[in-house]
Amino acid sequence: MFDLTINGEVYQFNFGMGFLREIDKKVSAIVDGATGVKQDMGLRYAVAGVIDGDPKAVVDVLELANKGQTPRLTKAALDAFVEDENTDIDALFEDVKGFLSKANVTKKVTLELLERAEAEREKAGL
Repeated sequence: MFDLTINGEVYQFNFGMGFLREIDKKVSAIVDGATGVKQDMGLRYAVAGVIDGDPKAVVDVLELANKGQTPRLTKAALDAFVEDENTDIDALFEDVKGFLSKANVTKKVTLELLERAEAEREKAGL
């Protein structure tokens, strides 16, 4: 379980199997060589979005990870938090990357994508 304080309220986020099942449903791809077979892969796209700094991705990840928790965050509250000029958006992205890279269910994919992103940055001389 991971915590974030948003507007003075502490919210909990669970990056477990329920989260994985929900986020994976968001994107699927046809499996090459297997007629009619699709593979859910929403986690990869969501993590890549968080790594790339996509505000929609961070909101989607946090909304799903907070599902079933009390207190419950709404998408509108998350949108407002991300839009707020007083929110340290860079710190938020780092926190979420940290959560994803530590949770058993998401860490392998997250660490792999972080490694790839770093290799691409080095290759590009950034």
